[in-house]
Amino acid sequence: MKDFIVLVDQTKDWQAYYPSEHLMTADEYLFNKDLGEKSKRQTRIINLCKSYKYLSIGYYCSLLAESRGDRIIPSPKTLNDLGKKKLYLYDLDELQELAEKAALKFTKNTQGLKTIAFRLYFGKTKDVLFKDLSRQIFDQFPCPILEVRLTLKKLWRIESVLPIALTDLNEGEEEVFGKFFELFSTKIWRLPNPKKSYQFDLALLVNPEEELPPSDEAALKKMEKVFDQQGIYTERLTRKDLARINEFDGLFIRETTTIKNHTYAFSHRAQQEGLVVIDDPTSILKCTNKVFMFNLMKRHDIPQIPSLFVSENSEETLAELEEKVSFPMVLKIPDGSFSIGVEKVETREQLKELLAEFLKKSALVLVQQFLPTEFDWRIGVLRGEFLYGCKYYMSRGHWQIYDHKKSGDDVSGESETLPKEEIPPNIIETAVKISGLVGNGLYGVDIKEVNGIPMVVEVNDNPSLDEGIEDLVLGDELYRRIGNAFINGE
Repeated sequence: MKDFIVLVDQTKDWQAYYPSEHLMTADEYLFNKDLGEKSKRQTRIINLCKSYKYLSIGYYCSLLAESRGDRIIPSPKTLNDLGKKKLYLYDLDELQELAEKAALKFTKNTQGLKTIAFRLYFGKTKDVLFKDLSRQIFDQFPCPILEVRLTLKKLWRIESVLPIALTDLNEGEEEVFGKFFELFSTKIWRLPNPKKSYQFDLALLVNPEEELPPSDEAALKKMEKVFDQQGIYTERLTRKDLARINEFDGLFIRETTTIKNHTYAFSHRAQQEGLVVIDDPTSILKCTNKVFMFNLMKRHDIPQIPSLFVSENSEETLAELEEKVSFPMVLKIPDGSFSIGVEKVETREQLKELLAEFLKKSALVLVQQFLPTEFDWRIGVLRGEFLYGCKYYMSRGHWQIYDHKKSGDDVSGESETLPKEEIPPNIIETAVKISGLVGNGLYGVDIKEVNGIPMVVEVNDNPSLDEGIEDLVLGDELYRRIGNAFINGE
């Protein structure tokens, strides 16, 4: 696990709190040459200097920490963002409605109040009404102490978010700070078994409530065991843990990704903080949008299912689809996953009706030729190399791998995992080629084999890794290779 430092201007700034072996002055950190030595061990730092202003001692500490490869709160990016009011208020625009609701509850029995100010400590505040708002502001701008000011101008709005110095706290606030500091530091300063030395900290982003997660519980436990053997400390995070992301060296997303929710925010923040990330935000952006992938494959002459994109359902469009694609055909929402947002149509009436429904959700709809096959290939590619190969058979009595009208174990079809030598070389070559055009992460490429020709269905940035399926051939070696990808970085 990592070393930890609490940075202050002078040791007396810390005298209101318990002694800490982690305490260090800013001068000691800035001018200690040993701290700048290259090391596999990374230092976690909480910067509590009096000033974070540009070119101040506190600013230089955060800047130097980043150059040394240390993880520091607040980061130089956070400090620069907080120094530009127009920019950070723009970033907080989506929180204004939450601020309005909290302020109205706070002022329910108060007349004439035009301003509300409250302080948050590591994303927490003593007033429960501002709990959610505080957490989300801290998620955006991780900083030890922030003062948030709300003002009433027809509507309650966030007026300012300012860093506050430890030395500016009064006695009552020092007590609150001490409480929340202890909670925060207990999380990030937890120590593993002292007999065990970890060389890498990996966050696994999961959703315990997800019905079809990318990895089942057995697979998660297996990868945690293998990673531990490799010297990788793992910890499961959920959507509420965004502010903790800089405690780790890497992020492995094991929750279905989409740019519309927290999975993309985690990936983006992790990449900004310099973590090794799978799935990286660029891969998520590319893979989750079928419009992009269709054009990418077309530009590089990679065979794919004959397709058209449409933006309306006029009679002319319906006639064109009937002529160029023919029935039956498959309609897809560009950012669907796990066969969600996918429908097969058999007649022109069905086509018109479903197109109208899909166009309410998306400006473009993908229409594909229906190519029935007994199974789809799923080729796993990691860092540009073949990882695993499976046959995913269609769900019993259904034309897709997933049948969402069923429930329980019957949702998906059977699978068969094969060693590399039993998979047609052109299937693997196609999967590796399209993966390389997307990025350098972990991908699951779905391919239909039609008359010996591999036709790419889609590229998944967040492929399934389930115990007894994708790991059936390689076993622990599959997770070991993933672990090495994190340790070796990009």
